[in-house]
Amino acid sequence: MDKVKDPLLYKIIRPIVKWLFIIIYRPKIKGKKYIPKGEGIVLAGNHKNNLDCAILMASTRRCIHFLAKEELFKGIFGWLFKGIGLIPVKRKTKDGKALPRSIKYLENDKVIGIFPEGTFNRGEGVILPFKIGAVKMAHDSKRKIVPFVIKGNYKIFRLKNGPRIEFFEPFEVTDDNLDKENEKFMKFISDKLTDSEV
Repeated sequence: MDKVKDPLLYKIIRPIVKWLFIIIYRPKIKGKKYIPKGEGIVLAGNHKNNLDCAILMASTRRCIHFLAKEELFKGIFGWLFKGIGLIPVKRKTKDGKALPRSIKYLENDKVIGIFPEGTFNRGEGVILPFKIGAVKMAHDSKRKIVPFVIKGNYKIFRLKNGPRIEFFEPFEVTDDNLDKENEKFMKFISDKLTDSEV
């Protein structure tokens, strides 16, 4: 199996993104201890805004290979998204490459970042139905999912109700019935979204 390396550009950009994000948005980050070092893991949770990627980048030093719509790679910043290790996903047709590539990264002990809703959901405390990708790649790679929940608002220099993210104990896909496991994972995230303590 070919070795997968974390991109140098990500390592250069991540500290800049982290400190700019912290200064401007003052996020609250909890549960970082659940992100393991040196093993493949899927980071998966709800999706509010494009800045969700930034709060995840600010939460760990590990390089996160996000799954992203392929249209981003065709724009003016396509070189940047490719250079920081994003994995393109075809949303309009069945994508036969994104999942095997993600599994390969996980088997090389890398971090995959995915938003199972597949698009933004700006409703507070509610989620869209989860696509099965996160559960499928965790199952096939025999790796775990670290769930996260993002709440609050991306308003600059806010002292109250700013963005906050909490990570939870790794979720293990134990059943070959992936639809069942996906429902279980979605319910977990939904319950945490409505938990006032998060």
